[in-house]
Amino acid sequence: MTEQYIMDLGRQAMTTSLIVGAPLIGIGLLVGLVISIFQATTQINEQTLTFAPKMAATAIGLVALGPWMLRVLADFTTKLLESLPTVIR
Repeated sequence: MTEQYIMDLGRQAMTTSLIVGAPLIGIGLLVGLVISIFQATTQINEQTLTFAPKMAATAIGLVALGPWMLRVLADFTTKLLESLPTVIR
């Protein structure tokens, strides 16, 4: 196991986590932006108004994107486990 392999493995892990997590973070960010613009125009300062829609949109996004996210994580895990015999030498 070389230092280059460890760095490459860390880079792949971070890239995979960003690819998997970014859509849900983007959904939460977009819904939060829309809600904050709505609050600014109507001057409603209710804290639960921002929390509930973000949670609902993130849950819907997780249900919609869950199979894709699972496939990406399974592919990464499969590649990692397949490379294990070459690393152990």
